[in-house]
Amino acid sequence: MSYFKHSSLLFFFLLSLLLFQACLASRRLTAAEEKQPLTITYHKGALLSGPISVNLIWYGNFSAAQRAILSDFVASLTDRNHKQQQKTPSVSSWWKMTENFYSRSNSPLPLLTFGDQILDMEYSKGKSLKNADLAALAARGQRRRAINIVLTAADVAVEGFCMSRCGTHAASPRSKTGRFVYIWVGNAAAQCPGQCAWPFHQPVYGPQAPPLIAPNGDVGIDGMVMNLASMVAGAVTNPFGGGFFMGPANAPLEAATACPGIYGKGAYPGYAGELLVDPATGASYNANGAHGRKYLLPAIFDQSTASCSTLV
Repeated sequence: MSYFKHSSLLFFFLLSLLLFQACLASRRLTAAEEKQPLTITYHKGALLSGPISVNLIWYGNFSAAQRAILSDFVASLTDRNHKQQQKTPSVSSWWKMTENFYSRSNSPLPLLTFGDQILDMEYSKGKSLKNADLAALAARGQRRRAINIVLTAADVAVEGFCMSRCGTHAASPRSKTGRFVYIWVGNAAAQCPGQCAWPFHQPVYGPQAPPLIAPNGDVGIDGMVMNLASMVAGAVTNPFGGGFFMGPANAPLEAATACPGIYGKGAYPGYAGELLVDPATGASYNANGAHGRKYLLPAIFDQSTASCSTLV
């Protein structure tokens, strides 16, 4: 079984301090670093290609409004009509930064389509989940040519949640019928909003700047969007552990997680960067999506410049 975990814990300051050295475009490199730049490389493994269904598995109590926020984000990635209707800067233009990785491989771009939504509001596996439970829940979605996304409610504890991760992505075992990729992201509103929903909540450690206003008015769900975006970028560019990443294969830094805490220009640890502000609500965002939604999405690592690229 090919299974690899990837943390999306946003406020990881030691890692941020290290990676900002490589992510700032204005940084001067030494001669030794110019020979061996700190960058994401392709490890010649299989990537996703062709039509890929994106399916949502809702575990626990989500309101209809909460499901709509996350569903609209997925629609912003997958639906061609929504992509064309988005104002700039858009979720669609953010996604193109992720797709740029494929130009460095021989694999055609995957065509993401919005698939099924499965509700498990009865907590069929309880309110404390292990990794094996996440895999079993993900298997309820399509079993081949799919990304199955498990979304856990605020009252569900998950192994490693808040301690080392806000979300993960992995892959099912090889089989004759094919494989699927899956993602888990949890709602941190009740458990660790300062870690997994920053900058929409006061951070646990570091500078205590006032939190930003969440664009959809829900700190937990807007935090889930940020983490889901990071995991989708990683799942597409490094689906089976041999794709695009930096560092060791068992703890890779991927398209978005190589740029922790960076959302706009001028970002530094404790400061998300220069963002757009909705004049009506005062909410901070950097991307427009389907149905007039606004989202805050992470920077994507640019291989050509070895820096972190933001939408604003």
